[in-house]
Amino acid sequence: MAAYFAAFLLLLLPVSQIEAQSASVKEQIEENSEKIDKLEAEIREIQGQLDETGKQKQTLQSTIKGLDLNIQKLGKNISLTQTQISQKDSEIRGLSGDISNTSQDIAGARVGIGDTLRQLERRDRESVAAMLLVGATLSSFFDEAASLAALRQGLQNRVQDLSSLKVDLEVDKSAAEKKRTELAALQRKLSEEKKGLDISKSAQQQLLKETQNQESIFQAQIAQKQAEKVAFEAALFELASGLGQNVVRIPPVGSGVLHWPLDNIFITQQFGKTVDAKRLYTSGTHDGVDFRASIGTPVRAALTGIVLEVNQGAVPYCQYGKWVIVKHGNGLATLYAHLSQINVQKGQAVGTGAVVGFSGNTGYATGPHLHFTVYAAEGISLKQYTCKSGYTVTVPIAPVNAYLNPLSYL
Repeated sequence: MAAYFAAFLLLLLPVSQIEAQSASVKEQIEENSEKIDKLEAEIREIQGQLDETGKQKQTLQSTIKGLDLNIQKLGKNISLTQTQISQKDSEIRGLSGDISNTSQDIAGARVGIGDTLRQLERRDRESVAAMLLVGATLSSFFDEAASLAALRQGLQNRVQDLSSLKVDLEVDKSAAEKKRTELAALQRKLSEEKKGLDISKSAQQQLLKETQNQESIFQAQIAQKQAEKVAFEAALFELASGLGQNVVRIPPVGSGVLHWPLDNIFITQQFGKTVDAKRLYTSGTHDGVDFRASIGTPVRAALTGIVLEVNQGAVPYCQYGKWVIVKHGNGLATLYAHLSQINVQKGQAVGTGAVVGFSGNTGYATGPHLHFTVYAAEGISLKQYTCKSGYTVTVPIAPVNAYLNPLSYL
């Protein structure tokens, strides 16, 4: 009976000794959650100050304050992302412990089931006559038979528990893989934020160097950019009007084929003939959509495609500054303009959401933002344009009907 007693003890052992996460891991996760909530609240507060600064009259002081706030915000974003990474690390450690414990439980259960099966097989081979010959009573035989039946039932329960353990292990493994994917995305985000912070700090230093901290110099720069903007818009409209209306292949309006080029969306200038467009542009129409975007904000490809052209050599106060055009396979092309830094090269394949550059205020932009144009790709031409400063640069142009409303495809 000793063998049966040992087998029953084996079946009574708990299927799993897993703790979802150790106490220390749980404490780390709770601590990080509190820190994340605090950082998010601080970022919202800084963004509110940035919004208020953006409503003020554009002066050197307000611009420098805006850059200071943006640098603070990027610093908080970096801290937030680092904390989120730490959070994912803790979650992965907890899941890894769960997986290890479950694996050990499965291995132990398999050993126990094997031992029990061997005992059952040996007992099945013994006949009643053989047991009686060795001195066993009929009563003890029936006792053992009852014990054997109970042992079989326990074994069936153990096999079911083992199946459940396997399912738990697969769930834990899937959850850990998902957390690792999220961790990799957070690490990429951290790299982007650090680069954005460097760009913002550099822009602040460059502004102070160019203006020598004098308001008069700053206002002269703004006036020069506005004058170049008017001249460029007039020239662009004239060139576009002279091109043939040859646009044919484009996706249907409202198809939602494009993704937003920024993580956070705030439109400052709509496409087409608007009150602001009539006031700001010689043509009376705006050929894209402008989004609020502090210097150093990652700008993302709206759809998978090939980089058709880039303009790295931005001329101060001239045309779109640094820009990227991506040609997509559905007949559309997208322009990302006034960038502070370009992240891609001509001919490069980019995926949806890939960072093509970082927002800025290069070219005739009087403040940091993203200018986003959507074209019918077949209508795009690249022409030479001479700025008022005398520099000649490449600019993209297209027939008037090749400029499409971005919001119709986002």
